[in-house]
Amino acid sequence: MKQIKQYENEKVLVLGLAKSGFSAAKLLNDLAALVTVNDGKPFEENPEAQGLLEQGVRVITGHHPIELLDEDFSLMVKNPGIPYDNPLVAKAEELQIPILTEVELAYQIAECPIIGITGTNGKTTTTTMIGLLLNQERSAGKALLAGNIGFPASEVAMQASAEDDIVMELSSFQLMGVEEFKPQIAVITNIYEAHLDYHKTRENYVAAKWAIQANMTAEDFLVLNWNSEELQTMSKQTKAQVVPFSTKEKLLNGAYLLDGDLYYQAENIMPAAELGVPGAHNVENALAAIVVAKLKGVSNESIRSALSNFHGVPHRTQYVDTINGRKFYNDSKATNALATEMALSGFDNENLILLAGGLDRGNDFDELIPAFEGIKAILLFGETKEKLADTAKRAGIQTIIKTANVETAVPLAYEQSEAGDSILLSPANASWDQYPSFEIRGDKFMHAVKQLEK
Repeated sequence: MKQIKQYENEKVLVLGLAKSGFSAAKLLNDLAALVTVNDGKPFEENPEAQGLLEQGVRVITGHHPIELLDEDFSLMVKNPGIPYDNPLVAKAEELQIPILTEVELAYQIAECPIIGITGTNGKTTTTTMIGLLLNQERSAGKALLAGNIGFPASEVAMQASAEDDIVMELSSFQLMGVEEFKPQIAVITNIYEAHLDYHKTRENYVAAKWAIQANMTAEDFLVLNWNSEELQTMSKQTKAQVVPFSTKEKLLNGAYLLDGDLYYQAENIMPAAELGVPGAHNVENALAAIVVAKLKGVSNESIRSALSNFHGVPHRTQYVDTINGRKFYNDSKATNALATEMALSGFDNENLILLAGGLDRGNDFDELIPAFEGIKAILLFGETKEKLADTAKRAGIQTIIKTANVETAVPLAYEQSEAGDSILLSPANASWDQYPSFEIRGDKFMHAVKQLEK
């Protein structure tokens, strides 16, 4: 990593721990900053805070005292999930204290190129695909996954060498806290309406996503979903070289789907039917990944082999098991309606039983009516089960069952199924009404499936 000096003896407040906050605090401490960590979780329940205290970092836990900001901090590094209307964050803004997220620190110390991926949906799958492709035929270094995919960006940057590539999944929350961050290649998979409880307006959300390219130059590449008229318009506002991808039109300067095959420029890469993951959305993800791979010099043969053998990431249309002819899929990462709509595009509704429901963020699900049409049965749980039941009824689904949670939904779904059916968990909602994370929700689903075998 680069040995930067800008934080030596600077007072820095790290607000919020979890993985990224712990990594940021450790890095800043190594860079000789005077670090104070503030986290809401009590100290006795906070192994991250305990570990940092052992390293000599000052920790304040259990509450967020506003008077902390009387200490003349020169910087705040904020956990991405903490909103900007948090009193401590709002006060820092009022005092004009710079507020960064940990991905900015990662960029500052990284010795190798960064490929950044953002978008409303498809980020994790596209990031994973790109990492897989960039590790094909590699003679030096490796592609390292980082960021919102679960590996703290600053921790990965500390470990990376100049011969590596960091393939970084970036949320809108993370991108709001960057200043100098500049990827060599940036990908925007799509932009839809999301996270308005955090961003307040769609304009703010789009601006956060678009920040990925703010510092890019004519030597960098911006990979955009050309199915989006909005992104086509926005493409005129960047200095980077734009490389488009589309499933709707032939793009000789990018990647596209034509007559069932995936192309880059005029080169036929592979049949879409050979992709190892189902769904039209995964065709888009693969096209974005192909662009990055070609820009980095990966051969067509390696791309085809890798994407044919790629069977998804955990909790994203993940094949779980086949029991008595029923195939089970875990798509717990589908935390909004669009993600569920995309997942459904990869299945035959007549032989599909859907499990859905979760945190009520105040939205309705009218956009799911066309995608729901023809579904064999739907099992609903969580705060939104009544709303989704109404949507399912209007879509003409005959079998609508409300139940307590994912664990009780699985055996009920099995009872409604027969050999040849698929049973899909794709909740269309965040998990926080019943589960701490979508990962835990997905794990509960997979455990319940395994119980059917007993």
